[in-house]
Amino acid sequence: MSKEEFPSEKDLPQEDQEKQAKAAEADKAGVKDDKEEAAKLADVELDQLKAEVAALTQKNKDLEDKYLRSQAEIQNAQRRYSKERANLVKYESQRLGKDILSSVDNLERALQVKADDEASRQLKKGIEMTLEGLVRALKDNGIEEIKADGEKFDPTLHQAVQSVPAENDDQKGHVVQVLQKGYVYKDRVLRPAMVVVAQ
Repeated sequence: MSKEEFPSEKDLPQEDQEKQAKAAEADKAGVKDDKEEAAKLADVELDQLKAEVAALTQKNKDLEDKYLRSQAEIQNAQRRYSKERANLVKYESQRLGKDILSSVDNLERALQVKADDEASRQLKKGIEMTLEGLVRALKDNGIEEIKADGEKFDPTLHQAVQSVPAENDDQKGHVVQVLQKGYVYKDRVLRPAMVVVAQ
């Protein structure tokens, strides 16, 4: 076909030109409506995305908070465990020491018995050696006797089982007699000294 067969816009009758112009305007209006609708949809989607981001941010903060609390709890538990373990190691001989103290008391009482003949003196010598060995073993393991005789009464170290009138003012509040020795293990009192205090 030649160029002349297709009519140009100028060659169309007036009516057709108006129809074409209206169609073009309608197309423009439709595009405008489509753009407005697309913008509204985009705004709605943007609002939804913002709400989703806010919810996820809050969830992330909550999870981070729970994580930090869990970490703190774990660290506290580890510290408690380490402290308990250190105390167990530090005071491992406490129970054994407590059990041995009654044997030490018995050996000391046996030494108070008078030895008249050679056999009883030999027996007493053996008891003394045994007692010295036990006391040395206790000392080597951190168990020591509490000084009490003549000392100022200390309720954390001494247990007053009797009181007597003081002979002078210097003697008031002091231990005048030890009925049973007391012992400390490192920084703990294994057994307080049973004492008589002057009042």
